[in-house]
Amino acid sequence: MTLEKPEVLNDLDVASTAAATSTTKSVMTKLPEVTLAFWIMKIAATTLGETAGDLFAQTLKLGYFLTTVALFLIFVVTLVVQLRSRRYNPFFYWTVILSTSMAGTTTSDFMNRDASAKYLSGGATSLGWGPQGLGLGYPIGAAILISILLIIFAIWKLSGMTFQIRDIVTFRGEALFWSAILVSNTLGTSMGDFLSDSSGLGYAGGALLITGALAVLVALMKVPVVPNVLLFWIAFVLTRPLGATAGDFLTKPVAKGGLDLGTAGSSAVLLAVLFGLMAYAQARERGTSDPRNAERERADRQAR
Repeated sequence: MTLEKPEVLNDLDVASTAAATSTTKSVMTKLPEVTLAFWIMKIAATTLGETAGDLFAQTLKLGYFLTTVALFLIFVVTLVVQLRSRRYNPFFYWTVILSTSMAGTTTSDFMNRDASAKYLSGGATSLGWGPQGLGLGYPIGAAILISILLIIFAIWKLSGMTFQIRDIVTFRGEALFWSAILVSNTLGTSMGDFLSDSSGLGYAGGALLITGALAVLVALMKVPVVPNVLLFWIAFVLTRPLGATAGDFLTKPVAKGGLDLGTAGSSAVLLAVLFGLMAYAQARERGTSDPRNAERERADRQAR
């Protein structure tokens, strides 16, 4: 007769299981941690999205229609690369954010504007080949985009998947996340252009108003009854018009309240800044993924 040993899950087994689970989740996590650096890169990417979108559509005279089609195709390519990645890669992630910002800029312009003289550069008679723009105006365009965004969030909620971006580890969750990002960046462009062009605040005034709203969101983070996930998505939308107004402030003529630095020069400087930030984020990500660093972090936590 043979006695079977009872299976005992001791502390070492628990620790090993937890470590394996943590490692698996770390490998599957493809979205960044939300920190101050995250928001700095977000604003840099959205500002570049504004200046680069205007560079192609207006300065190079491709028009809103052709530029929107081209940038949407770029967005699809960058998104496929991101979706096929096995873990978080700052270059992949922020390239998609940039492509959604550029596509959102021209999509918003195509929806809201038309071939009226106020939307054309000096001496121009058209906005490039194809439809000149739908001319819906900022209020109607924003209402449509808000409705689409709410539908995406409703589907997301009904799916039962988390809204915490660092915990999104499934294809469906990431697809919903990027759909929300694309629409929110387009909506943010509409809001920024409305504040800059139609509200009477001008570029600097619009930027100050949005900065004040973001400061309120930071203060609300200390209020327990306000979900941080809700604050994140409101901030994500608001940082887009901040980038839009900042981009317009850099590129528009002095007579209109801008610095008249041009879309090409401003885009080049912003691209260099964003590339540097991505390289820094990549270096940090490699450091935190090193098993030796992870072991040191666990030892530090235990010591404390």
